[in-house]
Amino acid sequence: MKIALMMENSQAGKNPMILEQLNAVAAPLNHDVYNVGMSDDNDHHLTYIHLGIMASLLLNSNAVDFVVSGCGTGQGSMMSLNAHPGVLCGYCLEPSDAFLFNQINNGNAIAMAFAKGFGWAAELNARYIFEKAFTGPRGEGYPVERKEPQVRNAGILNQVKAAITKDNYLDTLKAIDQELVKTAVTGERFQACFFENGQSPEIEAYVRSLL
Repeated sequence: MKIALMMENSQAGKNPMILEQLNAVAAPLNHDVYNVGMSDDNDHHLTYIHLGIMASLLLNSNAVDFVVSGCGTGQGSMMSLNAHPGVLCGYCLEPSDAFLFNQINNGNAIAMAFAKGFGWAAELNARYIFEKAFTGPRGEGYPVERKEPQVRNAGILNQVKAAITKDNYLDTLKAIDQELVKTAVTGERFQACFFENGQSPEIEAYVRSLL
């Protein structure tokens, strides 16, 4: 699995800690981690709005399989990511959130709070969230006797989102302020992940046109 970690400006200083915890879980599972957001306070400036654009590009081009995002509360990141086609982002404050999102919703992104409630043993909480997000089966429901309706409803939700975002994916991006999109794709680490792993020539051509 290819996993993208993206953090915005308000919590960029915590990126080394979060990246360390994510790698500690991902490496033994043979997952590849791409640190595509801000790595410190002086890095290429991003807001949670940019994170949504970045996540949608990476997921819709199949450059990555999963996105870990976050901001101060996690709410802005979750809303920003979920605004885009092809992105199903859950809100994770604790390990049980990641487990239930994995089992019930089976999405492709999570949003975490890197300021609210981020105190003593925060690094352990982050690691345990990652453990629950990336280990074990997915989409099997919880509790097990609820598997059938939960799997059915998750599929229906995917269909609803596809229906309300039925425009061509690139048309949705082109309808956004292009300076926002350009800022989102300008980071060197994002570009490395996107261009090396992306599988959509059409999306790649659009990103190159911005650059």
